[in-house]
Amino acid sequence: MNASTSIPLVREYLLLGLRFDRIEEGYVDSFTGDPELRRVVAAEPPPEPADLARQAERLLDAVRAGSELDQGRAEFIGAHLRALACAARKFAGQDVGFVDEVEAYFDVRIAKGDPDQYRQAHAKLDDALGGSGPLAARMADYRAGEELPPERLEECIHAFSSALRDRVRAEYPLPDAETITYEVVTDKPWSGFNYYLGNYTSTVAVNADLKQQMSNLPRLVAHESYPGHHTEHCRKEAGLVAGKGQAEQTIFLVNTPQCLMAEGLADLALYAAIGPNWGTWAGEIYADLGLSFDGERALAVSEAAAALADVRQDAALMLHDEHRDVDDVVEFLKRWLLVDDERARQMLRFLSSPLWRAYTSTYIEGYRLLRGWLDDRPDGVSLTERFGRLLDEPLIPSTLRAAEKSRPTRLNA
Repeated sequence: MNASTSIPLVREYLLLGLRFDRIEEGYVDSFTGDPELRRVVAAEPPPEPADLARQAERLLDAVRAGSELDQGRAEFIGAHLRALACAARKFAGQDVGFVDEVEAYFDVRIAKGDPDQYRQAHAKLDDALGGSGPLAARMADYRAGEELPPERLEECIHAFSSALRDRVRAEYPLPDAETITYEVVTDKPWSGFNYYLGNYTSTVAVNADLKQQMSNLPRLVAHESYPGHHTEHCRKEAGLVAGKGQAEQTIFLVNTPQCLMAEGLADLALYAAIGPNWGTWAGEIYADLGLSFDGERALAVSEAAAALADVRQDAALMLHDEHRDVDDVVEFLKRWLLVDDERARQMLRFLSSPLWRAYTSTYIEGYRLLRGWLDDRPDGVSLTERFGRLLDEPLIPSTLRAAEKSRPTRLNA
């Protein structure tokens, strides 16, 4: 029997998820399951959001009442049904507070960051950049000096992809058939995007509108490809879908807990594959391409700027929770992220998108949660092994938080 129809509740979950793409195109990030389910949904009348909310709640009640699913699968599907129920209520016009919306989607509770932390980050950036004059101007000069020549972008993408692929496949075996096609695109609200096509293949698009910087490109390729999104999709398709018949893993839905897990994993991909001293590694690859790259300086700037990550989430809260004026949010982004007006408004485009407005939290909270979980691993468990669980298991944020709470407190000698 096809995995997608072996458990009725799973089949209904997949059909429900596919219906959301008829409400908001792009809600289904990828679907690699039974094509018949797409045909069923395409033949239905256009769905009513309120009806989708009722369907999600009914299925959630069925999960809570007990089913053929084991605990892990039930928790995974239950968390995603809660996300879909909230999304459907919003589509139906119900007023949902932004913080509650993010919590329902991503299984995390968000709050504003600490401006004192941002000031400390600026002080560290001041040291890392050196020189004199306004910090924003020096940061702009640094970024300009880091810009990749557009005609070298594809060449550099393939160089980093090849180097990462060799290393990742040695640690996390992938099917021989796996492959990635890279495309350079324009007019998108994001810097890169992985389109997973199933059968261990992806198309990765890189946005040429955003001037790609040398220090960011290794992270972007690791994030989208090895051992990030593409690797996770391949490992779960092989292990969970083909190996265990978990058909719920054939659908990937925007604004659900799996997005927070996936983005946190992908933002940690370079750390997991190369380690904290990625600057030296990247410098060697750039040198082979005849490009000069100061890896040590890039690492220092990157570590200092990491403490500014919450700024983007603060901007989302200002926009959607506090209903602040757009120009106020732009000035906030410019001040703390040290970007110009054009870049701040590009960020605002993502934060303002009806589909993506809550999505920034997947990066901020995903990285925070998963980095803590990786670093707080039990004695004797390697980073490679711990990261492998993220690639292979259907984990959700509350599962990681529960594991953290259950661990004994470490005592200093």
